[in-house]
Amino acid sequence: MKRPRLLTMIASFALAALSGVHTARALDTSSFDLVPKSPCLQGASGQVTVFHKEETLGVDTLHLSASGLPANTDFAVFLTSADGFADPAFGAVEYIGDFTTNAAGKGSLKVDAIIGEAFVSFVAGDRKRADLDHLVLWFADPTQVPACFGGATTVFDGDGVSGPAALSSQGPTGLELFP
Repeated sequence: MKRPRLLTMIASFALAALSGVHTARALDTSSFDLVPKSPCLQGASGQVTVFHKEETLGVDTLHLSASGLPANTDFAVFLTSADGFADPAFGAVEYIGDFTTNAAGKGSLKVDAIIGEAFVSFVAGDRKRADLDHLVLWFADPTQVPACFGGATTVFDGDGVSGPAALSSQGPTGLELFP
């Protein structure tokens, strides 16, 4: 009879000790959708979730998943100071990665970097700061752009030649809440 009582006492002590060692803390996240920049991509969408871990681990983690895009197509992903629907669109930009869609038009990207507090600094007379709190993805290769875009090209890629914007955040993303 004494054995179960002893085991219960040991288990209670162990649980009490462990609960004081590590207190669970909710991880701050920002989530937002990406929408087509053109009617040519009707039905395409994307979702972005940023896990804000920079304060404790030195980097945040961004997860992007997209669907409804053209199959086997390369996309370049940028943090931007304005979304693709702003006037003027995009503003300052920072390349953060790229991905290729699969045969079903789905693609994803994971980036470990400082996302929540991302900014660029540039000189235009005086030094200026632009917070990067939006996300836009472009066709990385102009030869992969659907014909409905009319052959539009831009310079948003590592080799200086890309297609137009495909998906963009629109409006507040939650990233603007970070300094």
